[in-house]
Amino acid sequence: MAGLLSVVGTPIGNLQDASPRVIDVLGRADVVLCEDTRVTGKLLSAFGLRMRLERCDENVIASRVPAVLERLEAGERVAFVSDAGMPGVSDPGQKLVDAALDAGLKVEVVPGPSAVTCALVASGLASEHFFFEGFLPRKKSAQVTRLEELACVPGALVVYESPRRVAATLANVAEVFPARRVALVRELTKLHEECVRGLSGELAEAIAARDEVRGECVVVIAAPDAVELDERRRAVAGGPATLGEAIAEGLAAGEPKSGLARRLAREFGVPKSEVYDTILEAGA
Repeated sequence: MAGLLSVVGTPIGNLQDASPRVIDVLGRADVVLCEDTRVTGKLLSAFGLRMRLERCDENVIASRVPAVLERLEAGERVAFVSDAGMPGVSDPGQKLVDAALDAGLKVEVVPGPSAVTCALVASGLASEHFFFEGFLPRKKSAQVTRLEELACVPGALVVYESPRRVAATLANVAEVFPARRVALVRELTKLHEECVRGLSGELAEAIAARDEVRGECVVVIAAPDAVELDERRRAVAGGPATLGEAIAEGLAAGEPKSGLARRLAREFGVPKSEVYDTILEAGA
């Protein structure tokens, strides 16, 4: 009988967030695969468990997959955990899950805390849609380029960052998104959990003024409003960024005022009468 791969979410700070099911599944596993045996060993000890642990981090997981599949085919129960949070989210565990499913083996997910969703809710920013980026590039130029690429995402952006680099990252966020609200959420579920919010520039200055920042950090960037999103999309497409620029281009090209008003009203989502009045003022 084939075994079972259990992908287990573990606490991101507060051990009381571990559900009874998490403890039960870990306790019944034949082996627990983990990033760091010392970290997971302490976690299991807190639950009163002594299990067989094997390292399976990003450096070795690709080479370990065939052996894990053999164990599953032999009927073993294999649990897979990360140091904290939900494995497979910004985590190499996805490779193991993918391989197990391709092999027709049974996989279960045991839900647990996730810094992504916790930070998103804690930020208080609109979260109807969001995009999880994980860690941004470290170099400033590459980071700014990536943020600019994300500028047209019609939802909140969630970014992981280390406490050592978070001030510099917030400065780059303020450079690319000067009009957006941003939240820094750190030490999630721990005693000194904190959420600091504000316009991007104000937040960047406030964090830069601190002597130090402690704890793993999550940066949540508010979604663009309709005007910003429209302008950024037009900039990417190479067209005029504002209604005024579009009117100037249309008039310079000799486009009839009524037709220009009709077209731009549709493109910019503005009443035709308002666009026409603006065209008349521009052509006066």
